[in-house]
Amino acid sequence: MARRLGPDFARLWFASAVSNFGDGMTMAAGPLLLASLTDDPALVAGAVFAQQLPWLLFSLVSGVIVDRFDRRRLAVAANLARGAIVAGLAVAIWTGHASVPVVYACLFLLGVGETIADNASSALLPAVVAADQLPRANSRLMATHVLGGQLVAPPVGAALFVVAAAVPFGLDAASFVIAAVLIAVLRNVPAQAPVERRTVRAEIGEGLRWLWRHEVLRTLGLCLCLMNLTLMGAVSILVLYSGERLGLDPRWFGLLLSAIAVGGLLGTAVSSRLIDRFGPTALLRVGLVIEAGTHLGLALARDVWVVGAILAVFGVHAVVWNVITQSIRQREVPDELRGRVGSAYFLLSVGGSALGALVGGLLARQFGITTPFWFAVAVVAGVAVVAWRPFAAATDLHRSAAAAT
Repeated sequence: MARRLGPDFARLWFASAVSNFGDGMTMAAGPLLLASLTDDPALVAGAVFAQQLPWLLFSLVSGVIVDRFDRRRLAVAANLARGAIVAGLAVAIWTGHASVPVVYACLFLLGVGETIADNASSALLPAVVAADQLPRANSRLMATHVLGGQLVAPPVGAALFVVAAAVPFGLDAASFVIAAVLIAVLRNVPAQAPVERRTVRAEIGEGLRWLWRHEVLRTLGLCLCLMNLTLMGAVSILVLYSGERLGLDPRWFGLLLSAIAVGGLLGTAVSSRLIDRFGPTALLRVGLVIEAGTHLGLALARDVWVVGAILAVFGVHAVVWNVITQSIRQREVPDELRGRVGSAYFLLSVGGSALGALVGGLLARQFGITTPFWFAVAVVAGVAVVAWRPFAAATDLHRSAAAAT
């Protein structure tokens, strides 16, 4: 019988569920707000970059902060600050003072807060959950992200925006405050390992060197960067692909995306069992095959139902892959380095996504709508060849962590 994850995990889980639901509402309401302020596609698309830019600028420095200071207090402060920012945006919308520069500024500040909050929350999880329970815990957190943030909240946010544009943003602000309160009342968080204070540059270098010397985590980080590059290259033109290739009415594009979320929800239900049954090595290797096969299938498919099935399978794989990689990182990285190593992972992830969106659009414009998918097949196949051997040690790490508990 599986052990309970404990009351502190329940608080973290509920905090994640509440904030994910709030984020999901603004995920839908945000583009609607920008579309009401401008009809320039570049300005609408630029909002995503405005929120990602802080990850590229500050994530490594944020990792140092997360290792130097109390992570629980940092997560509380960052969530309260993000709540204040979104509340300010809601007031600006309500009073008719919202503009594209105001929205961009709010998104940039939210991104700065995310570099602290997300890293601190990720580093907190191993402090409240036993090492052998991390796959279960990460699966549950992923389930709330998929169910609340991707399936339920976006249509709610869009509907509320139609009723009153400021409402979904006001509710998102409240969700940050609730999450901060729940994290503040964590009771049994052990003191984190002390960090020798040096220059920020020296502390960043220590984290990067540790990551580079760990073969499995180094390989996973580089894979994540390249996989996000190819994935965002495909997703960035998916709306055009659905119309030109599949003949899909734009009104139904959201349902195509929901196929990924449905698969992801299934993935959260089975990921920990699959890990226990087959081990991380086999699942990581199969995941690369599925990733390449997804892009190949999308390059060849012309039927919307086939594409929906492919995306659903991809959703299962994406969740299983993320649960494995997060659990390995949380187990293997020493407590005093979790912020800095985590920030390096975030930098690779966001950097790959940002570059992928640019590359995907350029490839589609120059060579045709399916070119980003063929490019992705080639890149992921190369990644599989290089990563196949290093992944052999992943199951040994999983067994060692279980045996040590």
